[in-house]
Amino acid sequence: MNELLGSLVAAIGESHVLTDIVDMAPHLTDWRGRYTGSAVAVVKPGNTAEVAAVVRACAAANVAMVPQGGNTGLCGGATPLKDGASVVINLSRLNHIRSIDPLNDTIVVEAGCTLSALQEAAAGADRLFPLSLASEGSCEIGGNLSTNAGGVHVLRYGNMRELVLGLEVVLPDGRVWDGLRGLRKDNTGYDLKQLFIGAEGTLGIITAAVLELFPRPRSHATAWVSVAGPDAAVTLLGQLRQHCGDRVAAFEIAGRSAIQLVLRHIPGARPPLTGDPEWSVLIELEDAAHDAALNDLLERKLGEAVDVGLVEDAVLATSLSQAEALWALRENISEAQRVEGVSIKHDISVPVSRIPEFIERADAALLHVWPDLRIVTFGHIGDGNLHYNLSKPDAVQNADFIDRTPEVNRIVHDLVAELGGSISAEHGLGQLKRAEIIRYKSEVELDLMRTIKRSLDPAGLMNPGKVV
Repeated sequence: MNELLGSLVAAIGESHVLTDIVDMAPHLTDWRGRYTGSAVAVVKPGNTAEVAAVVRACAAANVAMVPQGGNTGLCGGATPLKDGASVVINLSRLNHIRSIDPLNDTIVVEAGCTLSALQEAAAGADRLFPLSLASEGSCEIGGNLSTNAGGVHVLRYGNMRELVLGLEVVLPDGRVWDGLRGLRKDNTGYDLKQLFIGAEGTLGIITAAVLELFPRPRSHATAWVSVAGPDAAVTLLGQLRQHCGDRVAAFEIAGRSAIQLVLRHIPGARPPLTGDPEWSVLIELEDAAHDAALNDLLERKLGEAVDVGLVEDAVLATSLSQAEALWALRENISEAQRVEGVSIKHDISVPVSRIPEFIERADAALLHVWPDLRIVTFGHIGDGNLHYNLSKPDAVQNADFIDRTPEVNRIVHDLVAELGGSISAEHGLGQLKRAEIIRYKSEVELDLMRTIKRSLDPAGLMNPGKVV
C-alpha cells in the first residue's frame, strides 16, 4: 500500500491524500449513520486529470475505489465497506461552473458543485435548474447524477436523468470519456450517458455534466391543503393537472404523523391549519409569465374541490416567506425523523392511481402484526413516490422492531411488486437494497446489469458491494 499511497501523493499532492483516521472519519460514515466503513485513504483530486491519475494508480494496484460527493445518500452507496481495502475518491474539489449558454439553455458543471450553487448560477443567468432536494445545500451534482435524484419537481421537469444532455466520465481503467455535448438530438449510436446516470459509481466516476436549464418562473402559488384521504389527493391532482396543465410543479403528500414529528423537533415549525388533519398535501403552481394570476386560479380550483368534498381546508401563501414556511414543513420531515430515532425506511413508487391502494393495504397488513406501529407516510404523490417509514414510539420496543426489518420489508416490498412498483424510487440501491433487489428483478434484468458491469469494470474495482 505504501507504493500506492506514494503514487496518489505524486498525482494530487500530500495535503489531499488523507490517511489519518480522524481526518478520514467524516467520509467513512453515511448521512443516516447506518453504515460505517474503513479505507486505505480518502483522496480529494481537484480536476478531471487528477481523478484519472488516481483511478489509474488504484487500478494498477488492484485496489477498489469508492466515488463520493456530498455524502448525503440514504442507502450507503458512497460509504466504503468494512474491509478497509478501498480508496474513497471524494470529488468535492471539482466544484466549478465551467460555462453557461443561456441561448442553448445549458450549463456545464463539475461533479463536486453543490446543487444550491448550481441553482444560484442558473439564476444568475436568469434561468432555472429545477432539481430541488432538502439536502441541496450539501448534496453534489455527481451524487445527484449517480443516484438519478428525484425531488419535489419531478412532476413537471422529470428526474435528474431527464435533465442531462452530456457527461464527462473517468472509466475504471483511468481513460476519460468526454461526452460533454449540449445537444438535444444526437442519434449516433448508444446513449452512453444513460449507463452512468443512476449507476451509483459502479461503472465509472462522473466528473462533469451538461445540464438543461429552463425559463425562470415569474409567478407562483403555494397552498397547504387538508384532504379527505389519499384517494381524494389523487383525484385532486388529476383535476389540477387537467385544468392547470404543466403549471402544477409540485404535489406533495404528508400524513399526520409526519407533520407531528416536524412540529415536535424542528424549531419554529408551526401548524398551517387549525385542527390536526390526517392527510395534507402541499401544492405549488408556477408559470414563466409575470401576470399568470396563479393564486386566483388555485384558490378557485380548491374552492371547487371543497364543494365536492375532496378538500377539507386550505391555506394559500400570500408572501414568499409564507410559502417558504409551508415548504419547510415538508422538507424537514426527514430531519425530524432523524432526530426522533431509527425507523425502517422505504422509498417506493407505484403508479399514481394505485397510491391509495398501497397505503390502505400496507397499513392494514403491518398494523395487523404490530398494532402499536407508528407509520410515517410522505412524499411525491404527483409522481407516485412515497417515503413509507415505520417505527415504535417506545425506544426499547423500537429496537426489537428494527431487528425485524427483513419481515417488514417483505410485507411492504411484495405489495409494491404486486402493484407494479419499485422498491427504490429515488434513493438507489447502494448497500441497503443490493441483496433485496434480487427478489424483484427478473433474471434477464439482473444478467444484463451484470454483463454491463463486467464489460466496463472487469476487475470489479468500482464501488464494490453496491447495486449489483
